[in-house]
Amino acid sequence: MGFKPKTCVRHNAPWHAHALTFSCYHRAPLLMPERAKTAFIEAVNAARIKLHFDIWAYVLMPEHVHLVICPRRQEYSISGILFAVKRPVSYRLGRPGRAGMAAFWQPGGGYDRNLWKPATIHKEVDYIHLNPVRRGLCERAEQWSHSSAGYYAGMGSVPLLMDNTLPPKEN
Repeated sequence: MGFKPKTCVRHNAPWHAHALTFSCYHRAPLLMPERAKTAFIEAVNAARIKLHFDIWAYVLMPEHVHLVICPRRQEYSISGILFAVKRPVSYRLGRPGRAGMAAFWQPGGGYDRNLWKPATIHKEVDYIHLNPVRRGLCERAEQWSHSSAGYYAGMGSVPLLMDNTLPPKEN
């Protein structure tokens, strides 16, 4: 029996946020070099403008990415958003001898979870911000330089600009 990538069912529900996770090819630490981080941030910014979505949180790990985004249009395609983010990084940083997105990103759908309740959204943001802490890469989430945790901790700007549209926490 051959390898079959996991499939991911996407629900493009109007006004839902999405928690997205996707990995580098074979979970290699391809996002460690500064030029890889820069390429990713530039790709997300370009896709955000072109496809009209807000970025509420992110964490850029050595071998995978977490994003919490919210499309601003009633009709959208999460698959299209992911393609617009991943393709430019693949072409810019793809390894010689491999073609297409498989050169940089792991094949398959990754992880996509629809979010609509403010409490669930904030729980997801907190969870992804703690990813580098759980891995022992830093002691506090806001210390990880390629994360939105510093922004929410009031430490100023972060490499990927956050949109101020995150719903407030419920009491």
